[in-house]
Amino acid sequence: MRQARALTITGARIVTPTGVITGALRAENGVITALGSDVAAQEGDEVTDARGQLVAPGLIDFGVFAVDKPAFHFGGITRAALMPDQAPPLDLPSRVGFIAKSGKPDLWVHPLAAATRELAGRELAELALMQEAGARGVATGRGWIADSGVMLRLLEYAAMLDMVVVTHAEDGGLVGAAVATAGEIATRLGLPAAPAEAEALAIMRDLALAELAGARLHIRQVTTARGFDLVRAAKARGLPVTCGITPAHFLLSDLATADFRTFTRLSPPLRSEADRKAALAAIADGTVDVIASGHDPRGPEDKRLPFADAAPGMAGAETLLALTLGLVRDGLIDLSRAFDLLARNPARLMGVPAGEMAVGREADLALIDAEAPWIIDRRKMEASADNTPFDRLGTQGRVRALWKGGVRLGLPG
Repeated sequence: MRQARALTITGARIVTPTGVITGALRAENGVITALGSDVAAQEGDEVTDARGQLVAPGLIDFGVFAVDKPAFHFGGITRAALMPDQAPPLDLPSRVGFIAKSGKPDLWVHPLAAATRELAGRELAELALMQEAGARGVATGRGWIADSGVMLRLLEYAAMLDMVVVTHAEDGGLVGAAVATAGEIATRLGLPAAPAEAEALAIMRDLALAELAGARLHIRQVTTARGFDLVRAAKARGLPVTCGITPAHFLLSDLATADFRTFTRLSPPLRSEADRKAALAAIADGTVDVIASGHDPRGPEDKRLPFADAAPGMAGAETLLALTLGLVRDGLIDLSRAFDLLARNPARLMGVPAGEMAVGREADLALIDAEAPWIIDRRKMEASADNTPFDRLGTQGRVRALWKGGVRLGLPG
């Protein structure tokens, strides 16, 4: 799908890495060629009047578990990094290559290669061949690699290939079969629980090994105050470490599990209110680099079960943008920082020329009405399953138009 005509979007508030500018944006041959107050449409251009709405980069959702195009497009997502936890797992070049082509032309899917064969945590997968096949990083999947020797070899191998290593930060020996965070709520509910320190222990080990190997480390979800402190300190020492979070972990605490609603059964589990507040502080001070949806649609067969038996995960693609814009309305971050978290930083992690409003970047664009009110309703979701923990929540921010490489996409709904 190639851009047949140049595109000019006029009357826009363009979200750039340095602030919001007023003017127009022009794209040709799939890339941004000009933006600013002095840009004008040329004869033959396809022209869209933004009418004062935001024009921002298409979102890059880092670490989804399923490719769900209608949900992604509803949420303004034009690229997604797919976790290796598929059936079968992404531990062979042929599987990675197939996934890398699967979303085109209207969605770029960037596979994250499985760190070990069958994601079993024992034998390294063939990372170099999977990188050649299209892998944009390597991930441990939903689990933590317990063997420190295997983890060190993974980090050394990835460092040679300049691939980012995406880890799950929970010490499996402490977590076991736990489904909740140890504390008053888990005790009252009688749920199998693990201490929040399982996250800090995993992060400490992985940071030490990453420093030893000289590898780039991305901790996909950090959810505790102690975890954020560790990442903050590592960054202060100059280590190439980044971390992410999902909206559930900065908007909800373990109080949301009090009615045993399995849509709040997540991995990592919801934390204490103190940890939730620490997450907001970490977003505000720059410790958090990525906000991702954690999109993991689960049907009734996985969720209509007792809480301890239900599968973890949430359908988050459709709500990612609106919930992050809530942080802007609350004054915690500005618009530029919001789209750094949602697009620019994920693009940098994977080394793709997208994710920001700048000349030469790919014209993956979203026209956004940041003030448009709507109510999240699981019965009307575009996702392949409706397991959102935010059902019936009122929010603001809707995508009104979406372009992939300068070509306008049809939006669902």
